[in-house]
Amino acid sequence: MVATLLAMLPVRASVTPPVDLAAGIRDLKRELNAVILAHYYQEGDIQDVADFIGDSLQLARQAAQTSADVIVFCGVHFMAESAKILSPHKQVLLPDLAAGCSLSESAPAEAFAAFVAAHPGHQVVTYVNSSAAVKALSDWCCTSSNAVAVVEAIPRDVPIIFAPDKYLGDWVARKTGRDLVLWDGSCEVHELFSASAIADLKAAHPGCTVLVHPECPHAVRLLADVVGSTKGLLDAVRRGDPLGTYLVVTEPGIIHQMRKVAPEATFLMAPAAVRGQEGACTSCNTCPHMRRNTLEKLWWSLRNRAPEIRLAPELIARARLPIERMLSLG
Repeated sequence: MVATLLAMLPVRASVTPPVDLAAGIRDLKRELNAVILAHYYQEGDIQDVADFIGDSLQLARQAAQTSADVIVFCGVHFMAESAKILSPHKQVLLPDLAAGCSLSESAPAEAFAAFVAAHPGHQVVTYVNSSAAVKALSDWCCTSSNAVAVVEAIPRDVPIIFAPDKYLGDWVARKTGRDLVLWDGSCEVHELFSASAIADLKAAHPGCTVLVHPECPHAVRLLADVVGSTKGLLDAVRRGDPLGTYLVVTEPGIIHQMRKVAPEATFLMAPAAVRGQEGACTSCNTCPHMRRNTLEKLWWSLRNRAPEIRLAPELIARARLPIERMLSLG
């Protein structure tokens, strides 16, 4: 693997974290001239100490524009890699290096390179939920916020590979009318949402607004009033009935921000199906990778300036081009 990850931390035995972790984090952030970026799927207490909260596209823009010396990315590994690609001369920290992504891991770089080679003449559009090595094999990157715009920016007579999320790719294909070649990848959280359980909840709460992320299967998306990125779903609540009921079909971390924009609304979390079992699961909709980051790990990361994301310069150069193409769309 081209990416080299620095995972070693100093011994902690002689140091005790402060009782007020949030205050300690703010102090360390000032000392280091650091900026904390947090995804909507992080725990609420992490979102509350972050300088910027957003979806992948919003955070990519912040990583490219920040004047801070240190970027602490409270999200998952591919997000921190993207920040390093966009700000190669800055130190980029990830509180827990084990915060991976099932979707990114579904597309190993070597297998993906063979897939691309088997489809000569295709433009490769890769979702940001992918490794730096896979981005380096791509022509464009996209997020769920701008995937449709990216595909529509490519001439209609040019064939397209879309990876790694087959459900997002299916949604984009239906929205654009393009025949996309899809890599067979998926998000373990969004793939498991139960269409039947969502239909039951919808029937039990007539008039509720169903908010669905496009990484969900088509049968789940058919039940939606709004299909969109995390930011798109948050904006739907911001524009919607402040006293309404919202059925949220994505990772529940986003509800922390939804409650801030509509404190009197009711939010219902959609259950997921249980693999190989009857019924639904009320905890399987939480991303175990996102939740590896904690407030204490964030404090340690700032104190130790580790774990740090390190990428080879040649990999950064190759992976930066498709991200910059995406950002150039505005």
